[in-house]
Amino acid sequence: MNLLLLSNSRNPDSGYLEHARPWFSDFLSGAKTLAFVPYAAVRFGYDQYEKAVSDALGDLVEVRSVHRGSPADIVSECDAVAVGGGNTFHLLHELYRFGLIEGIRAAVAAGMPYCGWSAGSNIASPTIRTTNDMPIIEPPSFDALGLVPFQINPHYLDAHPDRHMGETREERLLEFAKVNPSVPVIGLREGSAILRDANGARLLGSRSARIFRGSEPPAELDAGSGLDVLFNQ
Repeated sequence: MNLLLLSNSRNPDSGYLEHARPWFSDFLSGAKTLAFVPYAAVRFGYDQYEKAVSDALGDLVEVRSVHRGSPADIVSECDAVAVGGGNTFHLLHELYRFGLIEGIRAAVAAGMPYCGWSAGSNIASPTIRTTNDMPIIEPPSFDALGLVPFQINPHYLDAHPDRHMGETREERLLEFAKVNPSVPVIGLREGSAILRDANGARLLGSRSARIFRGSEPPAELDAGSGLDVLFNQ
């Protein structure tokens, strides 16, 4: 599988998807058309979302949003697929509603490049149970695309805000690891991504990632590290 899974769509000092432009340029170099899935959008329209992605990537590839026609047909007609961020529960609900789960899974298994950011990276996991989002809508299942054999937590944060008495992100992911000891979780910090291509799998960006596995203490994975061991577990 060819995968580019970003933690976030925007860094504080750059425009939409700007920090990832070199990654997209390499990853989509063989594609002419990109099927874009906008279903994670809730507070703004799909047309607006399509325009934002087209403005960011349109000089690299023709962006075709699946809301413009038959979603399954648009995916099958394009050379690559991208799934944007937003609310993960809404995204998964709509993927089931439009029958795209199996279609995207089969297309990517057959070699179609898949790129996602935030919620779009989360659904590459076996389930969405490590999303940060509120369940504003109930999908038929928490089962997601399962393109990777581990869970992803995008936007991973180490911080514990002053006077905040709730659990930290680390504590929440430790809870998941305790209940699901056989499923690793990778916490992707802002500005980082997972790349899997013909050369293997690795962590992109200048920041480390956090790995949670069973009852083991969380571990740091250095920037640029290989990730083949997570894919081959």
